[in-house]
Amino acid sequence: MNESTYQAGAKIAGTVEDHFLKHIALAADNGEEDLAAVPSAKIIETMIDVAFWASLRKEEGNEPRISLAFLKPSQAGRPLMFEKKLPLSPKVLVKLAPGVERAGVYVGVWYEDGELYIWGTTIKLPNYCFVLDVSEPGLLVVKHRRIIGLGKFANVAVLKGDQVKLVDEASALLNDTPAMLGSLLGHNASALWNNSVNVLIQIAVSMRAHKHGGILLVTPYGTDTWKESIVHPLQYQVAPAFTGVSDLLRQDSNKVSEIYWQNALRREVDNITGLTAVDGATLINDRHELLAFGAKIMRASRSEPVEQVLWMEPVIGGHPSLIHPSSIGGTRHLSAAQFVHDQNDSIALVASQDGNFTIFSWSGQTQMVQAHRIDSLLL
Repeated sequence: MNESTYQAGAKIAGTVEDHFLKHIALAADNGEEDLAAVPSAKIIETMIDVAFWASLRKEEGNEPRISLAFLKPSQAGRPLMFEKKLPLSPKVLVKLAPGVERAGVYVGVWYEDGELYIWGTTIKLPNYCFVLDVSEPGLLVVKHRRIIGLGKFANVAVLKGDQVKLVDEASALLNDTPAMLGSLLGHNASALWNNSVNVLIQIAVSMRAHKHGGILLVTPYGTDTWKESIVHPLQYQVAPAFTGVSDLLRQDSNKVSEIYWQNALRREVDNITGLTAVDGATLINDRHELLAFGAKIMRASRSEPVEQVLWMEPVIGGHPSLIHPSSIGGTRHLSAAQFVHDQNDSIALVASQDGNFTIFSWSGQTQMVQAHRIDSLLL
């Protein structure tokens, strides 16, 4: 393995190795099986270096999107094996990328005699398998497959050019942490396919993916106090409430397969999150029933303007700070913060066109709105 030239990878490789060593050791102590091998810091550094330089190249005008997984073929179920091993290099990755860019396809990487090589592709990964995503030019995400929980892998680190963010799992232990954030950090993840928080995470991922920006307000089922914070008349109110997602959640898991449910959920989620691109806010209740979209948020008559929120990001070195909500991202964020300030039992998910994503929720401990920036967990 040659010396790397992308120094950000060298800086975090040891920390990332420690993360995988800790989690795999804990999983083994708990009797978990099908655990992945831990890549050494040098292997992590080399994979990041090769992936970074590959991300800056193009093949026939297209930017590569590729996911590398560190595992040997025997742990990959029924892998697609190449007759000859391919060297792990930027040139090879860029040439290979168009054929493996679909979500859920991983390029298998292993080593022999101190050299990393590509042996083929797989759609099956062992638990805690090291995965390195090339998301866009200069943007890499280190993640791993969860033992429990559906869909979203757990992110470990995000590298964008010379900027590096290491996910701080201890953030999940703070008071008043939203359930969605706790799940993304692995603290309260559920293995139930119809878990409400897992579904909300999929909604957030889909909402961020359309890149138009938007607001999703989640209100308690069976109440209409949210109407105090919305301009009337509503242009796009839904009556009766649309129950596409909630109907899926009520299905008996013994009567439908996980693959069927995941495909059906993806369609229903995209149906709802597409509406968040319409100017205004989209409203659902905590049973995921669609109530309205294109709604204009206003300050409730009984309330005062929100002046400060407690802003934080779940990364190592991130420190909570008091800021005006408009400084997070403009009027969209100010409106969402005002809504949660007035409707304490609701949460607001806000996607920016630049990819930033924020959860606004009410903190009973501090008696103020808190804003968690979570785009580093959704990549």
